[in-house]
Amino acid sequence: MPHSRIAVYPGSFDPITYGHLDIIRRGLKIFNHVIVAVARNSQKNALFSIDERVELIKSVLKDESRVSVDTFTGLLIDYVASKEAHVIIRGLRAISDFEYEFQIAQMNSTIGHDIETLFMMTSVQYGYLSSSIVREVCLLGGTVDSFVPPEIKKAMQQKYALNSIPKV
Repeated sequence: MPHSRIAVYPGSFDPITYGHLDIIRRGLKIFNHVIVAVARNSQKNALFSIDERVELIKSVLKDESRVSVDTFTGLLIDYVASKEAHVIIRGLRAISDFEYEFQIAQMNSTIGHDIETLFMMTSVQYGYLSSSIVREVCLLGGTVDSFVPPEIKKAMQQKYALNSIPKV
């Protein structure tokens, strides 16, 4: 059996955007399998629960048999090793992303010597896109059609509609 090339693409994905999907699909050109690893980060104020994010990502990627969706806690490097992967994929939008991601990659390589980080530049049309910007645009009633798939847009609109009900 040929050596399986598995990569892990970690993030909060709150929500997953076309920018994330672009990185995943481009990652599949290099790797046999990409694991989308949703971080359980209690320090972030998430719009969607971890289970909701996993289900939304699975629904968007249902036709991608070489992608799986999982969650993790603790050190990313330990999670990657537990999946017998040797590569972490990180998307970069700007120089500021690189500075932060470079520090994390250096720390990860110090802890997990056999795990590499692959930086992928975001496609030009997604260079400005972030989940937090998409959440804000949707919250303020703006159009998010060019930022997220229809099922994500619908879920966001439903979530914001529920959260805007006045509490008695």
